[in-house]
Amino acid sequence: MRRRPLLASAAVGLLSVAATTSTQLLAQSGESVYRVGILRPSAPPPSASDLIVAGIPRALRELGYVEGRNLKIELRWAGGDFSRLPALAEELARADVDLVVAVSAPAARAMKVAAPNLPIVMFGNFDPVALGLVASLARPGGNITGVLIAPDGTLAGKRLELLTQAVPKARRIAYLAPPPSDATRLQLQETRRAAAVLGLELSDVEVVDGDYEKAFAAMAAQRPAALFVAAHTLFVRDRRQIIELAAKYKLPAIYEWREQVKDGGLMSYSTDQYGLYQRLASYVDRILKGSRPADLPVEQPTQFKLVINLQTARALGLSLPQSLLLRADEVVE
Repeated sequence: MRRRPLLASAAVGLLSVAATTSTQLLAQSGESVYRVGILRPSAPPPSASDLIVAGIPRALRELGYVEGRNLKIELRWAGGDFSRLPALAEELARADVDLVVAVSAPAARAMKVAAPNLPIVMFGNFDPVALGLVASLARPGGNITGVLIAPDGTLAGKRLELLTQAVPKARRIAYLAPPPSDATRLQLQETRRAAAVLGLELSDVEVVDGDYEKAFAAMAAQRPAALFVAAHTLFVRDRRQIIELAAKYKLPAIYEWREQVKDGGLMSYSTDQYGLYQRLASYVDRILKGSRPADLPVEQPTQFKLVINLQTARALGLSLPQSLLLRADEVVE
C-alpha cells in the first residue's frame, strides 16, 4: 500500500544525488557548460530511467550535450499541484539557466510570467495561440517557442473515432479526466464535440488526488462500453495502474502513447514520443547557439501512428475489425 510513495521518494533522491555528482564533475571541467531548466507539473516517475525523465537528456546527448561535461539540467516537478508552478518557475528564473523547457501550458505560462526575457521551449498538447503564449505558430514573437504534440487541437476526436471502430456497438464512453486546467478543458471540449457527432454519450470522471480506484469505481457504476484515457503526463506516469484497472473492469481503452500500449493498453494514436523529444532538443540546441525563440516557428507533428495490442484485445474477449487492424502501424502480439 505504501510502495508508490516510497518509490517516488527514491526517484527524487536519485535525481538529487545525480545532480550533486554532475555539479562536482562540471566544476572540474574547463569546457563551457550550458544550464537547461525543465519545469513539469507532474510528480517524478518511480524510475529515473522512465522515458519522461530520460527522454530529453538522451535527445540532447545525441546533439553533443552531455550531463557532467557540458550540460547541467535543473529539474523542477510540481508533484501534480499546479499551484506550485509559479514558485518553481521563479526558482528556475533565479537559477542562472540559459533556457527552460516548460512541459504543459500551465508550466509555460508560469515560466513566461516569472522570466519574460528568458528563452522558453514549451512542449505539450494545447493551443498556445488561444492561451496567449505566442502571437502565432509561424511567428511566436516573444520569448517562447516549442513543439506541440498535435497539429490542431488535441487529437481527441480522432482517438474517439478509432475507439468506436474497435467497439462499434458502444454508445456510452467513459472519459478519464486529469486535474482541470485550460489545456485539459480544451481536450474535454473536443472529445464532447466528437462524441456528439458520433452519437455517443460521454461520461467524464475526474481523478482526484491520484485515487484511480475511486475514479474507476464511479466510472463502472455508469456501465460504459469503453474508456477514453485523456492525454496527460500524469496518466503516462501512472499508466500501469490505469491499465490494470481497465483490465479489471473489462474496459477496452484508447491511450495517447505507444508506451501505454506496450505496457498492456489496448490501443493508442499519436506521434512518436521520443521523436518529439528529439525535435524539442533541436530547438534547445538552436537557441543555445544563438537563435531567438521569436524567430523559430512552433513545430507541429505531421505523422501519427495507430498501435494496437492484440493480446489485450483477446483478454477482453474483443474481436477487432480487420479494417482497423489493417490501419494499424504496429500490432503488439
